[in-house]
Amino acid sequence: MYEVTVQKSFSAAHKLNIGGKCEELHGHNFTVDVTIASDDLNKEGLVVDFRILKGWTNEILDEFDHKFLNEIPFFKGTNPTSENIARFIFDRIAKKATAEKLRISQVTVWESNNACATYRGENNG
Repeated sequence: MYEVTVQKSFSAAHKLNIGGKCEELHGHNFTVDVTIASDDLNKEGLVVDFRILKGWTNEILDEFDHKFLNEIPFFKGTNPTSENIARFIFDRIAKKATAEKLRISQVTVWESNNACATYRGENNG
C-alpha cells in the first residue's frame, strides 16, 4: 500500500464545551495532515498529484482560516474540538477522493506542537 500526505495550516478561534480554560475564547495555529492511500500507482507513478491534494485541502481550510469555528454551520451543534475538525475535513476530502477513485486514509489535526487528534474513518481502523 502507498500513502501520500500533505500538511497545511490555518489559524482559528473556538470555545469548547469541556470545562476549564478552554471554555473561554482562544485560538490556535492548527496544522493539518491529510493522507491518501492506494494499493496501486497511476500511470504517472503517483497515488495522487500533491498539487491536487493540496488544492482539496486548501479549499476546505479556507473555510476555517481566521474564523470563529463555533459560528461555522457544521459546528453550530457540534463542539469544535480537534477530533471533530479532523472528521469534518476527512469527510469532505473523502467525497473528492472517491470521485477520483482514491481513498482517504486519515486526517490529523494538530492544535499545538505536542497535541493532535486523528480521524481514520469508519472502515479504516
